[in-house]
Amino acid sequence: MKTLLATSLLLLAATAASAQLDTVSYPQERQAIRAMLHGPGGPERVSCPNDIVAVGAKGDISYSVQQWKGVQTKEKLVFKSVKPVPGTEIIRIYGGTSAVVNWLADVQLNVNGRDVALKVRRLEVFIKKDTGWCRVAGQGTEVDEKMHPISH
Repeated sequence: MKTLLATSLLLLAATAASAQLDTVSYPQERQAIRAMLHGPGGPERVSCPNDIVAVGAKGDISYSVQQWKGVQTKEKLVFKSVKPVPGTEIIRIYGGTSAVVNWLADVQLNVNGRDVALKVRRLEVFIKKDTGWCRVAGQGTEVDEKMHPISH
C-alpha cells in the first residue's frame, strides 16, 4: 500500500512539473530565437552589446560583449564554431518579451594553440527590444559525456 501511494504521488508530481513547461505558445517569437541560435556569426549578432552578463568557464563575469572578448584574448581562447545540436533547444517565452533558452552546443575552439572539441549545455536569457531579440545573460556548462551520455 505504501509503495502504491508513493508511486502515485511521484507520478502526480512529475505530471505537474512537466505541465508547467510551456514550449509551444508564442510560436513567432520562438522561431525568431531559434533562427538566431542557428544563424551564422558571433556574440555581437545575438547579444545586447552593453547589456549582458556573460559568465565564463572559470566563473569570470563580463558585462559587455567587448569585455567578454577581452577575457577570451587574455585566456588565448578562440571560438572556431558554436553550433546548436538540432532538437535540443528548450525555448520558454514569457509575455512575448522575454525568453529563457536551454540548448546543447557543439563547440570547437582553440585554447593556447590547442584545438578542443566539447559539448556545452547553455542557459541564456533573451529580451525583446524595439530592434528585435537580444541576449542579456548566458552561461554554459561542459557536458561530461562519459557520465552523462548525450541522446536526443
